[in-house]
Amino acid sequence: MAIHTLDATPLTIRRGVLDGSFPPVLTIRSGDTVTIQTVSGNEHALPPAGSGFDMPAGLTDILAAVPPGTGPHIVTGPVAIEGAEPGDMLEVRIDRIELGMNWGYCLFRPLAGTVPDAFPYRELSYIPIDMEKRTCTLPWGPELPLAPFFGVMASGPKPSYGPLSTKEPRDFGGNLDNKELTAGSTLFLPVWVPGANFIVGDGHGVQGDGEVCVTALETSLTGTFTFVLHKGGGAENPKLRFPRAETPTHYLSMGIDEDLDVAMREAVLEMIAFICERTGWSRGDAYKSCSLAVDFHVTQTVNGEKGVHGMLRKGLLF
Repeated sequence: MAIHTLDATPLTIRRGVLDGSFPPVLTIRSGDTVTIQTVSGNEHALPPAGSGFDMPAGLTDILAAVPPGTGPHIVTGPVAIEGAEPGDMLEVRIDRIELGMNWGYCLFRPLAGTVPDAFPYRELSYIPIDMEKRTCTLPWGPELPLAPFFGVMASGPKPSYGPLSTKEPRDFGGNLDNKELTAGSTLFLPVWVPGANFIVGDGHGVQGDGEVCVTALETSLTGTFTFVLHKGGGAENPKLRFPRAETPTHYLSMGIDEDLDVAMREAVLEMIAFICERTGWSRGDAYKSCSLAVDFHVTQTVNGEKGVHGMLRKGLLF
């Protein structure tokens, strides 16, 4: 089991775009661990000179060398896993998440967010981070404990999709913005392309469910991940349709769609499928169990494709 390091550089990142045809910048074996640096902060979001905020290593070079794409995120990768084929499942264990800079930002802008009509202007706040205490202090007063996670974690999209913005999450994961995916959690992604081609970015220091103003505490993070490949039934019979996850305390299903009702439906159906796989119960019994024992949360409402995730506490049903 090898250990690798992947820094964020102009040669290892993509700005605002995902594509199943991107060649990997690193190839590993199942069971290997990779520490991956990500950076955040596009040109419009950088603090002014003399602010006292650190610039993450490599960010200036990246912004100068790599033109922006259609989406807002800087992502690192792809990382390919030897032997991965369409229809397989990629287990991504989030071993550790480290803070990468002493600030973050939060903004809203016209025509974005959950209530865009109520805020038809742009407002950006720079938020200091205490990296030792792992807290941030909001300029308007409160101090918040951090719970860092990566907003974007994806396998390579289906080649038929072509180039995609990093904004919308889909069946390959992507901009999930799921605050439950902190260190100690595991994300399970469908594999749609040879190698799986994992990509990660969009560091968040802290976020509430919904991410309603369109941003969280946007900041740079470095993650350590262990990748385990699970062979599936081939491209015509994939092992997984949508991303799933597991935290130390819960099992998670996910639903994604531009219609929040449809996203809810998908999250429920995915949880029913998961319960049936684990127990052998009928779909009807699993459906009733979802109503009795599963909490469904709105993940985010700001990425075009909205998200819902179901949470089943471990030990409650099986």
